Amino acid sequence: MRYLLIIFVALAVVLSCRKDKTGYTPTPYELEIPSHFPQMIIPEDNPMTVEGVELGRKLFYEKKLSGDNTQSCGSCHSPQAAFSDPNQFSTGIDGIQGNRNAMAIVNLGWNSDFFWDGRAGSLEEQALGPVVNPIEMHETWPNAVAKLNESQEYRNMFFRAFGEEGIDSIKVTKALAQFMRTMISGKSKFDVMYKFENNLSLTAEEQQIYQTVTASEWAGYDLFKSLNGADCFHCHNGPLMQVLKFSNNGLDATFTDLGRGAITGNPNDNGKFKVPTLRNIEYSAPYMHDGRFATLDDVIDHYSFGIQMSPTIDPQIEFASQGGVQLDPIERDLLKQFLMTLSDPEFINNPDFQDPN
Repeated sequence: MRYLLIIFVALAVVLSCRKDKTGYTPTPYELEIPSHFPQMIIPEDNPMTVEGVELGRKLFYEKKLSGDNTQSCGSCHSPQAAFSDPNQFSTGIDGIQGNRNAMAIVNLGWNSDFFWDGRAGSLEEQALGPVVNPIEMHETWPNAVAKLNESQEYRNMFFRAFGEEGIDSIKVTKALAQFMRTMISGKSKFDVMYKFENNLSLTAEEQQIYQTVTASEWAGYDLFKSLNGADCFHCHNGPLMQVLKFSNNGLDATFTDLGRGAITGNPNDNGKFKVPTLRNIEYSAPYMHDGRFATLDDVIDHYSFGIQMSPTIDPQIEFASQGGVQLDPIERDLLKQFLMTLSDPEFINNPDFQDPN
């Protein structure tokens, strides 16, 4: 009877644990969205959870997702480069370079198209690509999942994140997407300028920052918005400093990279690329889809007098026919001073976004 009692108690404990495990519910994650930002739309099939974000952060820096266990997402999206690649082109595990610059990861939760050509329609879909891309991480998803399954830590983390047993590529990409949605940048000097300009209340800290905004920075902002100045506002405006569209910004008269046109098959999309945010632009050099411009000065020079005409040129580049907006040296300097107000040191140094491994 004593042995039967011991067996009964042990069985009860096991069943109790199994019941608790089956009923595990992840903890909802509350996004810290700046007061002057729009609300972020979260997919119903991938709600934000504390456990999911923690898992996504670990996976973002996990080198087991690559074919030879040497590269992670973080290898080509460095925090100090605003989570972009400071190299013109990223080099994959086989030593092969791509032909586009790795885009900065910032405020992607408000985007609806991903990659320079918009070939992915969600963060989850975007995260599927680099692992299997032969010139990037060059792994198969079954192999990547098998490596993760070898780890008890990962098995536990996936269970806590999704409330069920099992690891697969869909859960990996969902966790990565949750983490990337937390990567919000909204604490730059520009944010204070934007809030002041739009009669939004400033915190005590923001009021102190407002006192440091210089006349030159305000003048650069005025140039940025002026149709007869730098004329940047058509593609970069609002708190996100980004218009969600694809644009041909006059880089080439003929195209070696069709950009959006290669995805849609529409000749009217040839030479068009996703308009990136200007947030943290100080950190995210080099610039443009192919990283052709090494400095902000190069970018400003392009829009001043380097515009190339082509059939799909963005009609909102109003001075394209004369090569650009023709800013003089003083105006170019003022514009650059304004662009530097978009820097958010707290974002690139946020410990919640760094490698936890």
